[in-house]
Amino acid sequence: METVTLQNIVKTYNNGSVKAVDDVSFTVKEGELFGLIGPDGAGKTSIFRILTTVLLADKGQASVAGFDVVKDYKEIRASVGYMPGKFSLYQDLTVLENLNFFATVFGTTIEENYELIKDIYDQIKPFNNRRAGKLSGGMKQKLALCCALIHKPKVLLLDEPTTGVDVVSRKEFWEMLKTLKRQGITILVSTPYMDEATLCERIALIQDGKIMTVDAPENIMKAYPTKLYAARSREIYRLLLDYRSDEAIESSYAFGEYLHITLHNKVHDGLSKLNEIAEKKGHVEIQVKEIKATIEDSFIRLMGEKEAKV
Repeated sequence: METVTLQNIVKTYNNGSVKAVDDVSFTVKEGELFGLIGPDGAGKTSIFRILTTVLLADKGQASVAGFDVVKDYKEIRASVGYMPGKFSLYQDLTVLENLNFFATVFGTTIEENYELIKDIYDQIKPFNNRRAGKLSGGMKQKLALCCALIHKPKVLLLDEPTTGVDVVSRKEFWEMLKTLKRQGITILVSTPYMDEATLCERIALIQDGKIMTVDAPENIMKAYPTKLYAARSREIYRLLLDYRSDEAIESSYAFGEYLHITLHNKVHDGLSKLNEIAEKKGHVEIQVKEIKATIEDSFIRLMGEKEAKV
């Protein structure tokens, strides 16, 4: 059963001159942990605002938990938990005051759904009397998640919940999401971090308001259509320029300590060719190896294919 559905959603700004969401369609299954993956400005937040009924699409249809985002906005607001990218709780209220406030808004109490938030709330409970604005980034994140869950929603919508949070808190947060998923909650989460894509069951890669592909992360990586190589030398920036200037190279871009490179199909022995180019250009301490594509590699390639079609 599909819990979240978008069909040909379009949203424009500046009198139609900017398409933030461009003919977007995808579905999220009941009980699924689904990721919307893309950089800042890709259209993720506009999609979340449409699904939470605070923004009207120009075209298309969308539903959440079986309710239409236009006709049934009251039902959606009662059955959805939403955590925006920017911390939006009352900073002058304490942890406990924020929780009680949101519980009251939804006609419930902390005690009524305590089992759902217990594992998360227990981590911030020692700070019950601290003002929310004085919490660390990780603690703010946990408090916001508790407030989004306080009414036991059917669907949890999380818009870039780990942006600006330290690595340890990010890891803890994803562990919390896995626990919530086991309790039957459908989760749609957006993130600009490509490494978080592999923590989802399925993902949609989005750029410039358009969905480039929707599939399981492992399927997207397996679908990478050509051999991928990693290379480095003592002068890695010069190596990047030298590879890009060679006609045998299809693409070359920086990726951490290495360059990631693809070659045109006419090249049969990629490793030998890359070593040959580097040696001819006078590089030393050369390392070249064949590697498997990551989600980020897949995203970069799909983005290049999309731009080539324009």
